[in-house]
Amino acid sequence: MMPFRISVPASSANLGPGFDSMGLALGLYIHLDVECADQNVFFAHGSEESEENHFIWNITTQVAERYGAALPPCKVQETNEIPLARGLGSSASAIVAGIELANQLGNLQLTDEQKLAFGTEIEGHPDNIAPALFGGLTISTMLKNDIPSVRLNDIELDLIAYIPEVELKTEVARDCLPDTYERGYAARASAMSNLAVAALYTKDYALFGKMLENDLFHEPFRKALIPNFDLIREKAKEAGAYGTALSGAGPTMLSFMPKGNGEKVKNEMVKQLNGYQVQLLEIDTKGVSISQNI
Repeated sequence: MMPFRISVPASSANLGPGFDSMGLALGLYIHLDVECADQNVFFAHGSEESEENHFIWNITTQVAERYGAALPPCKVQETNEIPLARGLGSSASAIVAGIELANQLGNLQLTDEQKLAFGTEIEGHPDNIAPALFGGLTISTMLKNDIPSVRLNDIELDLIAYIPEVELKTEVARDCLPDTYERGYAARASAMSNLAVAALYTKDYALFGKMLENDLFHEPFRKALIPNFDLIREKAKEAGAYGTALSGAGPTMLSFMPKGNGEKVKNEMVKQLNGYQVQLLEIDTKGVSISQNI
């Protein structure tokens, strides 16, 4: 086995009204550098960890057991650029990394559909799994025996992430949502989502930004949990952003702006925010990828 690297992008789910269905792959990555060894060794966070207690390796083991594969012993070095519990899909990226590690070590030749199905089974929903696998902006849902998805790669926007120091667990952000929505309210919320997708297809980015900021499904209920929610949205709009939305369940927020304006908006937003990483990010268009380490 030649040494190889698995790279999996971060992702931002929801994108305003695309609740639990839209996800965008971002240029922050989990990397796994893999090589032959006499026994399994997993390095993460700068030190050796027990593979039995490591989340990625547990996923790898589950996949191998599902498909009856014996995996050769290996050394794995994890490098993670994705902040945890910040709404950037870190758990989905780790799941995809674990699936791909089993796929490569066991020569399983899994299809995209099998990877998506297994990842969704573990994560519970495909909105972060799909962009981590496929790259670009994906729209996906769960049917009884299928997880259909559509990918958009040709998005001509710059984006900035505002990543606070505080964490927000997904279950906390999920608990603040209503159990049901009144029919008329749900219809309006769905219309916002439809318009957001149509705006992306037609490259009407001003309309896309407007829809980002008119979500009814989750942001009205979560904004109280998010530091500087209104300030970030207001100042980003003043600096030239089309619109700003929560990344996943938050607390990270994401602004979209005309291509080429990202550095200008970033510099302005850095002045407005203390205790934040303000990052100009690329849209990842490849999804999970394999490269040889020579």
